[in-house]
Amino acid sequence: MVTVQQPEPDEQTTGEVSVPGIGLAYVIGRWVIAPLARLFYWPRIEGRGNVPRKGPVILASNHLSFIDSFAIPMASPRPVRFLAKASYFDGKGIKGWFSREFFYAVGAFPVERGAGQAALDALDQQKRMLEAGWATALYPEGTRSIDGRLYKGRTGVAFLALQTGAPVVPVGLIGTNEIMPVGAKFPRLRPRVTVRFGEPLDLSHHGPASSGRARRLATDEIMAAIHALSGQELANAYNEAPAQNPVERIRQVLPHERR
Repeated sequence: MVTVQQPEPDEQTTGEVSVPGIGLAYVIGRWVIAPLARLFYWPRIEGRGNVPRKGPVILASNHLSFIDSFAIPMASPRPVRFLAKASYFDGKGIKGWFSREFFYAVGAFPVERGAGQAALDALDQQKRMLEAGWATALYPEGTRSIDGRLYKGRTGVAFLALQTGAPVVPVGLIGTNEIMPVGAKFPRLRPRVTVRFGEPLDLSHHGPASSGRARRLATDEIMAAIHALSGQELANAYNEAPAQNPVERIRQVLPHERR
Protein backbone atom coordinates (compact mmCIF):
# COMPACT_ATOMS: atom_id res chain seq x y z
CA MET A 1 0.00 0.00 0.00
CA VAL A 2 1.28 3.44 -0.94
CA THR A 3 1.11 6.06 1.80
CA VAL A 4 1.52 9.75 1.10
CA GLN A 5 1.56 12.57 3.64
CA GLN A 6 -1.76 14.38 3.48
CA PRO A 7 -1.24 17.90 2.04
CA GLU A 8 -2.14 21.09 3.81
CA PRO A 9 -5.31 22.77 2.47
CA ASP A 10 -3.40 25.49 0.61
CA GLU A 11 -0.79 23.19 -0.89
CA GLN A 12 -0.97 22.47 -4.64
CA THR A 13 -1.15 18.68 -4.87
CA THR A 14 -1.77 18.04 -8.55
CA GLY A 15 -1.16 19.50 -11.94
CA GLU A 16 -3.86 21.13 -14.03
CA VAL A 17 -6.95 18.95 -14.00
CA SER A 18 -9.63 20.07 -16.42
CA VAL A 19 -13.30 20.00 -15.59
CA PRO A 20 -15.15 19.38 -18.86
CA GLY A 21 -18.52 20.95 -19.49
CA ILE A 22 -21.67 19.50 -21.00
CA GLY A 23 -21.20 18.48 -24.65
CA LEU A 24 -23.54 17.34 -27.38
CA ALA A 25 -23.10 13.69 -26.43
CA TYR A 26 -24.38 14.36 -22.90
CA VAL A 27 -27.37 16.34 -24.19
CA ILE A 28 -28.29 13.41 -26.44
CA GLY A 29 -27.78 10.99 -23.57
CA ARG A 30 -29.98 12.90 -21.15
CA TRP A 31 -32.81 13.68 -23.57
CA VAL A 32 -32.74 10.60 -25.80
CA ILE A 33 -30.98 7.64 -24.14
CA ALA A 34 -32.39 8.22 -20.64
CA PRO A 35 -36.05 8.49 -21.76
CA LEU A 36 -35.66 5.34 -23.87
CA ALA A 37 -34.18 3.48 -20.89
CA ARG A 38 -37.07 4.60 -18.69
CA LEU A 39 -39.50 3.40 -21.36
CA PHE A 40 -37.93 -0.07 -21.60
CA TYR A 41 -37.25 -0.65 -17.90
CA TRP A 42 -39.99 1.46 -16.31
CA PRO A 43 -37.97 2.14 -13.13
CA ARG A 44 -39.61 2.89 -9.82
CA ILE A 45 -38.10 6.19 -8.65
CA GLU A 46 -38.62 7.43 -5.09
CA GLY A 47 -37.50 10.59 -3.33
CA ARG A 48 -36.52 12.67 -6.38
CA GLY A 49 -37.46 15.75 -4.36
CA ASN A 50 -34.60 15.00 -1.96
CA VAL A 51 -32.00 15.86 -4.61
CA PRO A 52 -31.11 19.58 -4.44
CA ARG A 53 -31.79 21.20 -7.80
CA LYS A 54 -28.80 23.53 -7.56
CA GLY A 55 -25.34 23.55 -6.03
CA PRO A 56 -22.82 20.78 -5.36
CA VAL A 57 -24.13 17.46 -4.12
CA ILE A 58 -22.71 13.95 -3.80
CA LEU A 59 -25.00 11.04 -4.61
CA ALA A 60 -23.60 8.15 -2.56
CA SER A 61 -25.01 4.80 -3.62
CA ASN A 62 -24.77 1.08 -3.05
CA HIS A 63 -23.17 -0.71 -5.98
CA LEU A 64 -24.69 -3.87 -7.45
CA SER A 65 -24.11 -3.68 -11.20
CA PHE A 66 -22.21 -2.03 -14.03
CA ILE A 67 -25.44 -0.25 -15.00
CA ASP A 68 -25.70 1.55 -11.64
CA SER A 69 -23.83 4.50 -13.16
CA PHE A 70 -26.53 4.72 -15.81
CA ALA A 71 -29.49 4.09 -13.50
CA ILE A 72 -28.62 6.99 -11.18
CA PRO A 73 -28.35 9.70 -13.88
CA MET A 74 -31.47 8.28 -15.56
CA ALA A 75 -33.48 8.67 -12.35
CA SER A 76 -31.97 11.93 -11.09
CA PRO A 77 -33.93 15.18 -11.58
CA ARG A 78 -30.69 16.97 -12.51
CA PRO A 79 -27.56 16.12 -14.51
CA VAL A 80 -25.13 13.81 -12.70
CA ARG A 81 -21.44 13.26 -13.47
CA PHE A 82 -19.17 10.44 -12.43
CA LEU A 83 -15.60 9.37 -13.10
CA ALA A 84 -14.79 6.32 -15.21
CA LYS A 85 -11.49 4.68 -16.05
CA ALA A 86 -9.62 6.34 -18.89
CA SER A 87 -9.45 3.15 -20.99
CA TYR A 88 -13.15 3.59 -21.83
CA PHE A 89 -12.25 6.80 -23.67
CA ASP A 90 -8.97 6.11 -25.47
CA GLY A 91 -9.96 3.27 -27.81
CA LYS A 92 -9.23 3.43 -31.53
CA GLY A 93 -11.48 3.14 -34.56
CA ILE A 94 -15.26 2.99 -34.64
CA LYS A 95 -15.47 0.87 -31.48
CA GLY A 96 -13.30 3.33 -29.57
CA TRP A 97 -15.32 6.28 -30.85
CA PHE A 98 -18.60 4.62 -29.86
CA SER A 99 -17.32 3.78 -26.37
CA ARG A 100 -16.02 7.30 -25.82
CA GLU A 101 -19.20 9.01 -27.00
CA PHE A 102 -21.43 6.63 -25.06
CA PHE A 103 -19.67 7.30 -21.77
CA TYR A 104 -19.70 11.04 -22.37
CA ALA A 105 -23.42 10.71 -23.16
CA VAL A 106 -24.19 9.20 -19.76
CA GLY A 107 -22.18 11.84 -17.86
CA ALA A 108 -18.88 10.02 -17.38
CA PHE A 109 -15.48 11.70 -17.56
CA PRO A 110 -12.12 9.92 -17.82
CA VAL A 111 -9.62 9.55 -15.02
CA GLU A 112 -6.51 7.42 -14.64
CA ARG A 113 -6.83 4.63 -12.08
CA GLY A 114 -4.17 3.79 -9.55
CA ALA A 115 -2.66 4.89 -6.26
CA GLY A 116 -0.24 7.69 -5.47
CA GLN A 117 -0.45 10.68 -7.81
CA ALA A 118 -3.16 9.09 -9.95
CA ALA A 119 -5.41 8.79 -6.91
CA LEU A 120 -4.76 12.41 -5.92
CA ASP A 121 -5.58 13.53 -9.47
CA ALA A 122 -8.88 11.64 -9.31
CA LEU A 123 -9.69 13.27 -6.00
CA ASP A 124 -8.82 16.70 -7.40
CA GLN A 125 -11.02 16.08 -10.44
CA GLN A 126 -13.97 15.19 -8.24
CA LYS A 127 -13.36 18.18 -6.00
CA ARG A 128 -13.34 20.52 -9.00
CA MET A 129 -16.64 19.08 -10.18
CA LEU A 130 -18.20 19.86 -6.81
CA GLU A 131 -16.67 23.33 -6.70
CA ALA A 132 -18.25 23.93 -10.12
CA GLY A 133 -21.63 23.22 -8.52
CA TRP A 134 -22.23 19.82 -10.10
CA ALA A 135 -23.95 16.70 -8.82
CA THR A 136 -21.61 13.70 -8.75
CA ALA A 137 -22.21 10.01 -8.09
CA LEU A 138 -19.88 7.85 -6.01
CA TYR A 139 -19.88 4.38 -4.46
CA PRO A 140 -18.55 4.22 -0.88
CA GLU A 141 -18.13 0.42 -1.13
CA GLY A 142 -15.52 1.03 -3.83
CA THR A 143 -16.55 -1.82 -6.12
CA ARG A 144 -19.61 -3.88 -6.99
CA SER A 145 -21.03 -6.35 -4.51
CA ILE A 146 -20.79 -9.84 -5.96
CA ASP A 147 -23.08 -11.46 -3.40
CA GLY A 148 -25.64 -8.65 -3.10
CA ARG A 149 -24.71 -7.70 0.48
CA LEU A 150 -23.89 -4.14 1.52
CA TYR A 151 -20.23 -3.78 2.47
CA LYS A 152 -18.55 -1.25 4.74
CA GLY A 153 -17.90 2.14 3.17
CA ARG A 154 -14.48 3.53 2.34
CA THR A 155 -13.89 7.02 3.64
CA GLY A 156 -13.16 8.76 0.32
CA VAL A 157 -16.72 10.01 -0.15
CA ALA A 158 -16.80 11.41 3.38
CA PHE A 159 -13.43 13.08 2.80
CA LEU A 160 -14.81 14.91 -0.24
CA ALA A 161 -18.00 15.89 1.56
CA LEU A 162 -16.17 17.23 4.62
CA GLN A 163 -13.56 19.02 2.51
CA THR A 164 -16.01 20.72 0.12
CA GLY A 165 -19.05 21.10 2.37
CA ALA A 166 -21.23 19.38 -0.25
CA PRO A 167 -24.30 17.57 1.13
CA VAL A 168 -24.55 13.83 0.55
CA VAL A 169 -27.76 12.32 -0.79
CA PRO A 170 -27.81 8.56 -0.04
CA VAL A 171 -29.11 6.37 -2.86
CA GLY A 172 -30.50 2.86 -2.60
CA LEU A 173 -30.54 0.78 -5.79
CA ILE A 174 -32.65 -2.37 -5.93
CA GLY A 175 -32.73 -4.86 -8.80
CA THR A 176 -29.95 -3.53 -11.02
CA ASN A 177 -28.03 -6.77 -10.44
CA GLU A 178 -31.01 -8.66 -11.90
CA ILE A 179 -30.78 -6.66 -15.12
CA MET A 180 -27.01 -6.94 -15.46
CA PRO A 181 -25.27 -9.27 -12.97
CA VAL A 182 -21.53 -9.05 -12.39
CA GLY A 183 -19.82 -10.66 -15.38
CA ALA A 184 -22.71 -10.16 -17.82
CA LYS A 185 -21.86 -8.40 -21.09
CA PHE A 186 -25.35 -7.16 -21.95
CA PRO A 187 -28.37 -6.03 -19.89
CA ARG A 188 -31.43 -8.21 -19.64
CA LEU A 189 -35.10 -7.29 -19.69
CA ARG A 190 -35.96 -8.00 -16.08
CA PRO A 191 -38.43 -6.82 -13.41
CA ARG A 192 -38.46 -3.15 -12.53
CA VAL A 193 -35.49 -1.44 -10.95
CA THR A 194 -36.02 0.76 -7.90
CA VAL A 195 -33.97 3.91 -7.30
CA ARG A 196 -34.47 5.56 -3.92
CA PHE A 197 -33.05 8.98 -3.06
CA GLY A 198 -32.80 9.68 0.67
CA GLU A 199 -32.78 12.98 2.50
CA PRO A 200 -29.57 15.06 2.16
CA LEU A 201 -26.98 14.53 4.89
CA ASP A 202 -24.96 17.40 6.36
CA LEU A 203 -21.87 15.69 7.72
CA SER A 204 -20.03 18.76 9.00
CA HIS A 205 -20.88 18.00 12.63
CA HIS A 206 -18.45 15.05 12.53
CA GLY A 207 -15.42 17.32 12.24
CA PRO A 208 -12.83 18.31 9.61
CA ALA A 209 -11.75 16.20 6.65
CA SER A 210 -8.26 15.93 8.19
CA SER A 211 -9.66 13.84 11.07
CA GLY A 212 -9.67 10.08 10.52
CA ARG A 213 -12.35 9.72 13.18
CA ALA A 214 -14.56 12.32 11.46
CA ARG A 215 -14.20 10.57 8.12
CA ARG A 216 -15.03 7.19 9.64
CA LEU A 217 -18.10 8.45 11.51
CA ALA A 218 -19.35 10.38 8.48
CA THR A 219 -18.90 7.30 6.30
CA ASP A 220 -20.80 5.13 8.77
CA GLU A 221 -23.68 7.64 8.74
CA ILE A 222 -23.76 7.52 4.94
CA MET A 223 -23.76 3.73 4.88
CA ALA A 224 -26.54 3.52 7.49
CA ALA A 225 -28.69 5.77 5.31
CA ILE A 226 -27.95 3.68 2.20
CA HIS A 227 -28.81 0.51 4.13
CA ALA A 228 -32.15 1.97 5.19
CA LEU A 229 -32.97 2.63 1.52
CA SER A 230 -31.67 -0.58 -0.06
CA GLY A 231 -32.62 -3.08 2.66
CA GLN A 232 -29.57 -5.22 1.85
CA GLU A 233 -28.03 -7.71 4.23
CA LEU A 234 -24.96 -6.15 5.89
CA ALA A 235 -21.62 -7.80 5.21
CA ASN A 236 -19.87 -6.05 8.15
CA ALA A 237 -16.62 -6.17 6.19
CA TYR A 238 -14.85 -4.32 3.39
CA ASN A 239 -15.29 -5.45 -0.17
CA GLU A 240 -11.65 -6.24 -0.84
CA ALA A 241 -11.87 -6.55 -4.64
CA PRO A 242 -9.91 -3.83 -6.49
CA ALA A 243 -11.88 -0.59 -6.42
CA GLN A 244 -13.71 0.19 -9.66
CA ASN A 245 -14.44 3.75 -8.57
CA PRO A 246 -11.19 5.71 -9.08
CA VAL A 247 -11.97 8.21 -6.32
CA GLU A 248 -12.11 5.42 -3.78
CA ARG A 249 -8.44 4.71 -4.52
CA ILE A 250 -7.63 7.73 -2.35
CA ARG A 251 -7.88 5.44 0.66
CA GLN A 252 -4.36 4.43 -0.30
CA VAL A 253 -3.00 7.95 -0.03
CA LEU A 254 -4.96 9.28 2.94
CA PRO A 255 -3.87 8.76 6.53
CA HIS A 256 -5.03 5.43 7.91
CA GLU A 257 -8.80 5.40 8.38
CA ARG A 258 -10.37 4.39 11.65
CA ARG A 259 -12.36 1.20 11.45
